[in-house]
Order: sequence, then structure tokens, then C-alpha cells
Amino acid sequence: MLDQEESGEEGSAEERPGDKEEVESGEEQSGEEESGEEEGSDVEPAGALDLSDSDDLQDDFGGSSEDDDDDEKEDLLPIEKAAGKQKKKIQREKEKKGDSDIQLNVDAEELFTLPTSAEMEKELSAPLELSAVQDRIKDVVAVLQSFANRGGDRSRQEYLAVLRRDLATYYSYGTFMMEILSDLFPVSELVDFLEACEVHRPVTIRTNTLKTRRRDLAQALINRGVNLDPLGKWSKTGLVIFDSSVPIGATPEYLAGHYMLQGASSMLPVIALAPQENERVLDMCCAPGGKTSYIAQLMKNTGVIVANDMNAERLRSVVGNLHRLGVTNSIVSNYDGRQIPKVLGGFDRVLLDAPCSGTGVISKDPAVKTNKTLLDIQRCAHIQKELILSAIDSLDAQSSAGGFLVYCTCSITVEENECVVDYALKKRNVKLVPTGLDFGKEGFVRFKERRFHQSLRLTRRFYPHTHNMEGFFIAKFRKFANSIPSTKEGRDHPPLQGVAMHPTVSMP
Repeated sequence: MLDQEESGEEGSAEERPGDKEEVESGEEQSGEEESGEEEGSDVEPAGALDLSDSDDLQDDFGGSSEDDDDDEKEDLLPIEKAAGKQKKKIQREKEKKGDSDIQLNVDAEELFTLPTSAEMEKELSAPLELSAVQDRIKDVVAVLQSFANRGGDRSRQEYLAVLRRDLATYYSYGTFMMEILSDLFPVSELVDFLEACEVHRPVTIRTNTLKTRRRDLAQALINRGVNLDPLGKWSKTGLVIFDSSVPIGATPEYLAGHYMLQGASSMLPVIALAPQENERVLDMCCAPGGKTSYIAQLMKNTGVIVANDMNAERLRSVVGNLHRLGVTNSIVSNYDGRQIPKVLGGFDRVLLDAPCSGTGVISKDPAVKTNKTLLDIQRCAHIQKELILSAIDSLDAQSSAGGFLVYCTCSITVEENECVVDYALKKRNVKLVPTGLDFGKEGFVRFKERRFHQSLRLTRRFYPHTHNMEGFFIAKFRKFANSIPSTKEGRDHPPLQGVAMHPTVSMP
């Protein structure tokens, strides 16, 4: 049937010139007569094939138009005619792309060549083009991921040096901070981390179960035009705020103490601490009071919480939040955390959210990109080592609760995290235990030339590009003896090599 229909269409196309002769003008009739003479002759004009194959005279189905010359194709089957026209149509589409396709093919085949030092210096003197820097970052990352197929004989260190330089330029980081981050992450993950630090984390709130339930709070906020969702399976009180038609920090529910504005990562240490009712708990660095109030609500306002901070100005916000949230089992103190064991002791649990360099909260404080130096990291690590020893000394190993310490920082540097934890394992009778968090990356047991105890796998690291929360580190200790081991006494694990202290920093 298809063959008959196509042959019928061809026959009708041959009859149309005769029909047109009755209605068209004399000039058009003479044109028809000339075309009729050409059809009757044995020799066809040279341009006849080109005319019938032009784009203007073909319809969308590959059939003939009114003025097509089909006599030369009478010996072809209809399906052959359609195939031939389709092939020519495809060929013409390829030709239309022209030089652009050729250029794309050439670019795809070209291998990226690392610029020389002279070219890099010349680029610095010219106006900065971020698009060119971004393209080079992508090219270098692609080369490093398949380094054996690179073009040229440049070393991997040279590629890494160019990548660090370009990333520092593109994301506005200092040289020192870029070196720290490039040591922590693989190449592809490094770019993801830097991108994640350019975006603010979602606003999260924690329901105050001393005054309300999460379901009732969520409904009340939805009625006020707040778009929210539960924070995650790991949190029974957290809510994430997507957008709000009212200021989330000034609603009647907030002023009544029904919730606390708190980052998702700041809830994790309290969950790991797992305080129980009627215990004695110390929050050694408590400001602004978010973790203290969370501990109080988990303890249902029973027992005693000592909320300490050495900065008296910051304690004002702690007192205000504890009053607003209805916390009644807390004592606020103003001591240097390193002096706490001389004043108080015998705690069942201690939370130490140590002051740090803030390398995990770059999205909140972009100044960290450029204002941190090696000396800053060493100073923080020195204070953290003093604080963690004081926190351990404040614990009671004979406590029926077990004597637990949770150490956490909002930093991702190894010097402030694994190095401090490993130092505490050697200086006090403590051991690491599981944090109780079912997500997060394991802590390092080896980093560059350093080697740490294998139990550091129980610590947890959180990153903005993998967990969509601020960078955080959490370790949980259990104290098994109140005595302080001397350097000559044996420990439950031998001292590990490779953890050298900086010569300018003295340890307690």
C-alpha cells in the first residue's frame, strides 16, 4: 500500500503542470512549455538535480514538491528514494555546522598543557580572568585524576602547585589555608569542599521539649508562613527552615522559649554525650548556651549542670537563653576552664566544645580564608591540649554513669583534632568509645608523617560538602582511672611515633 500511495503521489505531481496551464498567466504558461520540452528531451540540464534536491523544494517527509523533476528517479523504488533524500538531508545538516564542529573536534583531541612559570608570571601582570582560571582548574583536576594520560613530562607536584594557586585565586584563600585544605582532601573532593563553603548552610532550630513538642511547634510555625521539614532521622527535635515570611528569631514561639536557633552540627556533641537524669554535668565552654539548654532538656531539668565560660560578656547570652528556655537545673560560672579541676570535680559527664581556629565554619566567617597562620593553629592546639586534660581531671572515673567526656571543635585541621585526642590518650587514663552517631567520616589514624592510635577510627568528622552542615569534629572518651600516669608507666597502648610537638610550644 505504501508503494502504491507514493506512486500515486508521483503521478499526481506529473499531472499538475497541465492543470496549472489553465489558470496561470502567459508568462508562467511559457515557462511550463519550456519545462515540458525539457521533460520530453533525452538530455537534461546540468542543474536539474540540484534544483530538485534543494531544501526549499523538499517537504518534511522527504516527498517531492510541486516543481520536482522525478523522471530521472523512475527506476528507483519509493523506499530507495526516501532513503536517498534522508541521507542527503543529514549530510546537509552536518555541512551547516561547518567550522564549529571541526573546531570542537580539534579542542576535544587536544591535551591540556601546564603553563610554564614564565606564563604564570605574565598572567599575573595582566587583568585577572576568572573564567580562564576556572577552566584551568577543571583541566588540572581532570589531568590529576588520570595522571598517566597527561601530555608532557611535568611532575604531579607541579600540577598540584598550579592547582593550589588557581584555587586560592578563584576562591580568595590565603596560601597557608589552601595548603592545609589540599592536604586534607583529594583533588576532586577539595573542589567540592571549597564550593560548599561558598554557600550558607540551612537555618536549623531545635525544639525545646521542656515547653512543647516538635509536632506542635512545626504546626504553629507553618501557620505563620514558615516552610520547614524535620532535620533528619538522627534528630528527634531538629527542624530545618527553608524560607519564612516572618523573622524566625522574633516569633512569639521563639520569645516564649519553644525553640532555639542552633546549627545542626552543634546538636551532635550533646547527642554523643547522652546525658541522663539526675547526673552532674559540666559544660566547660558553654557560650552562647545552645548545648547547655539541650543537655538540660535531655535531663528533663533534673540533676545539676555547671555552665562555665571564661568570657564574662558571653555569659550574658547564656543567662538570657537559659531563662527564656525555662532551664532551672543550671549553675553559671566564670572560670578559666584550665582551672576548673581546682574548683570543682567529680562530674559524671563533661562536654568540651573547645575554642578553635574555625576552619569548619568558613561559610559563616569568610575571614578565616586569609587571616589564619600556622602560629594561630599551634596556639589553638596548645590551649585545647590544656583544656582536654582539665576536662578529664574534672571527671570521676568511679561514677556510676561511667565518666564520659565529649571533645568537639568546629575545626577540621588535624592539629586541633586528632593530635589533641592522641595527646590525651597518652597523658591520662582514658580510652575512646563509640560516639553513638551513625553517620560522619572516621577520624584519621595516619596523616602525612603522623601516626595515631587505631582507636581514633571511633572519632567522627563532618564536612559541609558531604553532610550539609558546618565542619565539625567529635570524640568521646571514657575515664577508667582517676590516677594520672607518669611518663615511665605503661599504658593500655604503647606511645605512638610520629606525633612531634612544635619546638616553640610547651605542653603541660
